[in-house]
Amino acid sequence: MREFLHVDDMASACIHVMGLDSKMIKKNTEPMTSHINIGTGVDVTIRELTETIADVVGFEGVVKWDVSKPDGTARKLLNNKIIEKLGWQPTITLRSGLERTYDWFLNQTDYRG
Repeated sequence: MREFLHVDDMASACIHVMGLDSKMIKKNTEPMTSHINIGTGVDVTIRELTETIADVVGFEGVVKWDVSKPDGTARKLLNNKIIEKLGWQPTITLRSGLERTYDWFLNQTDYRG
């Protein structure tokens, strides 16, 4: 399982935090918080990610899975409690982010499939 965050949401979160009053930040990060996780709180399997990408780009081929490879870390999901307490939420879903990115790619190239 993996969590994905669109770059525009990351930028939005950074700008949000930078604009907060220091008292608000201290109130929600003390004692001893060294960082603030920024994520969606939603994770997907690599299979779900692959299927979503295939759908977004119109891929009609067959995906071959190499089941002999190890899965790596079972789950990578951030704890978003602090950023939520600071009043920020992501706005771009995985599918929407993939669609926006693919549309951008198509508009930057002569590639049309």
